[in-house]
Amino acid sequence: MIKEIKDQTEWDALVTEQGGHPLQLWAWGELKSQHGPWTPIRLAVEQGERLVGGAQILARTMPRPFGRLFYIPRGPFCLKKNRGEVLRDLAVWAKQQGGVELKIEPDWTEMNDWPAGWRRSNNRILVPQTALIDLCQTEDEILAAAAKKTRQYIRKSATAGVMVRRVTDKKDIAKCLKIYHATAEQRKFGLHDDSYYYDLARLASEANLIYLAEKDGQPLSFLWNLRTPAVEFELYGGVNATGQELRSNYALKWQAITAARAAGVKTYDMNGLLNDGISNFKRSFTGAETTWVGTWDKPLSPLYRVWETALPAAKKTVRAVNKLRSSCAKPS
Repeated sequence: MIKEIKDQTEWDALVTEQGGHPLQLWAWGELKSQHGPWTPIRLAVEQGERLVGGAQILARTMPRPFGRLFYIPRGPFCLKKNRGEVLRDLAVWAKQQGGVELKIEPDWTEMNDWPAGWRRSNNRILVPQTALIDLCQTEDEILAAAAKKTRQYIRKSATAGVMVRRVTDKKDIAKCLKIYHATAEQRKFGLHDDSYYYDLARLASEANLIYLAEKDGQPLSFLWNLRTPAVEFELYGGVNATGQELRSNYALKWQAITAARAAGVKTYDMNGLLNDGISNFKRSFTGAETTWVGTWDKPLSPLYRVWETALPAAKKTVRAVNKLRSSCAKPS
């Protein structure tokens, strides 16, 4: 049986109790609703009086005649033994709601018995490779797994006078975003409007962990995480030129890791590894990679294959239009 939950306190308590991921929190769904074409739907999956799992589903209405796309970021959440049952029930629900597909990207490292009809998707949203730190270890054990240079840079940044503090007010968040804009310009990746980040700070409230590294009051680098008791998840970060010289991002990340451990969080997730310098920096803290099962689809309509084929072309067109708009907006 599927039960929709419409109360934020009830939903977030369920995510917490079931060890759900931060992207399953109420605030993340609200953010996507306010800044995109997504409608969040929070579902508990029950068998009789027994809760077996849940999922925050992001729903999007596609152009006719495709119907609706349903997407679950880093979910559903459930015990391993209940995964097949939960997926079957969610797929039945999604089909009844006029879905063309149900797409999931769970934080599972394995799934050996997929229910009938599920297939690996060619259209991913989240990167499946990540670096995790088990926060049940001692600080010494966590440091021992880090690269020698990483341990040196953590100490170096501390002796250089780098100070790290958690920030919450708009003025400090603005300092973080200034660094983020410079980092994005240097590394050539896109950003949301600033209102997106301010809304995240407002909506997620205490689940936000925003850290700013400074020296003598001057901003150097920042890290923006989301937290549940199960996982602290890195969302955004950046460092300016002075911060790079002082290795401030090493002290920054170490502060975030130790603060999460002190709060009783079980796992620290550095979120997304590619073949770039940022990913190598992340790897240096753990020396290992974790690969989630990736992106999986449950086709719900005969139009699924048409939609999946059209989607890459549509994405390419949108990227080209956005690039053109960006270049036209730059002063000559």
